[in-house]
Amino acid sequence: MPGVRVGMGDMVGSAGRNQIGAALGGCSSVAIWDEGYLAYDLGGAHPMHPVRWELTIALADSLGVLDQLPMVRPAAASDAQLCQIHDPAYVAAVRAASGQPDYQGFGLGTPDNPVFAAMHASAALIAGGSIRAAELIADGAVTHAVNIAGGLHHAMRGCASGFCVYNDAALAISTLLGRGIERVAYLDVDVHHGDGVQAAFYDDPRVLTISVHESPYTLFPGTGYPEEVGAGAAAGTAVNVALPAGTDDDGWLRAFHAVVPGVLRAFRPDVLVMQCGCDTHREDPLANLLLSVDCQRASYLAGHELAHELCGGRLLALGGGGYGLVRVVPRAWTHLMAVVAGSPVDPTREIPAAWRADAGRRGLRDVPATSMTDGAELTVRPWQPGGSDAVDRAIAASRAAVFPLHGLDPDDPRD
Repeated sequence: MPGVRVGMGDMVGSAGRNQIGAALGGCSSVAIWDEGYLAYDLGGAHPMHPVRWELTIALADSLGVLDQLPMVRPAAASDAQLCQIHDPAYVAAVRAASGQPDYQGFGLGTPDNPVFAAMHASAALIAGGSIRAAELIADGAVTHAVNIAGGLHHAMRGCASGFCVYNDAALAISTLLGRGIERVAYLDVDVHHGDGVQAAFYDDPRVLTISVHESPYTLFPGTGYPEEVGAGAAAGTAVNVALPAGTDDDGWLRAFHAVVPGVLRAFRPDVLVMQCGCDTHREDPLANLLLSVDCQRASYLAGHELAHELCGGRLLALGGGGYGLVRVVPRAWTHLMAVVAGSPVDPTREIPAAWRADAGRRGLRDVPATSMTDGAELTVRPWQPGGSDAVDRAIAASRAAVFPLHGLDPDDPRD
């Protein structure tokens, strides 16, 4: 993609969009993207294949989303930046291990996190993308930013975990705090618990982490119980909604609206960081929730609305998990990018034939979807105390654990 040099970094876009101007020209939304992200390739039949990002960018472009969403090229995170969250010994190990396929240690060299040639360079570039997004928002240059390659939320201070080498989400939050943002809320709608981000800020009262995920009884990483609420002065700033396997659109939306808005309003964040993993989809091969792409789109719209209600619109959106490489991820994250751009894509919009043909030529097993919807009819059925199904019990457990710590009534559905 041709690009032009601007004050905030390299702007990139397709031909016909490269005359953006000297400094974003008043645009309030940007995407952070670099084709170097595609080198984050765990190889072989690993489910986290970078083609999902490539297909997403191509689909967003074909639907005109990128016409309204300038793209900023990031720089790789420096070791000093990475060590805001990660142990220096771990960063050194990642750098040293890159390209040594037999290396084992620090969570590397496992089936989940195999060593690959560009491991440090590509992971640092993705981390740099989320850091850049945070800088632009904190400095007031933009209101919304999205990094679809980000959201690598399992990486811990001293080890890789769950396909994640560097925790770009935690690094973005640390960057926001370092640039004077006083209160950051992190909302994670990935099917897996956002354990690495929760761990990074478990005792920090400036950061609220909310994770809506499949129950740790049935899914990696085995954490994210409602009783995990934060430590010390930060008690109440870790919120976990652990949903039973088989939860569908109706149950997921009921749980989201029963817990997330109330806690966010009580916390009063200055910026909302949202991890938008789309492995909650009913076709995802690694998990057990039953959401439609329409429900995922609704979650992005809800996060956008809450950012405008509570944070002056300041929203940093990240990707995350999602292993339906052709049928799910490109649609979900094209919807995400369109929401960030302020021009949501009509769910009934047909997917261009040229994009479908290109996806088919790649030899991937999935047959591309024909439209941007799964045809789901969404309703939000308000939660009421005393419900007997498994989703209602999960909601009640989360509310009971954290609502009193925010001065909210766990039994009052108005809170």
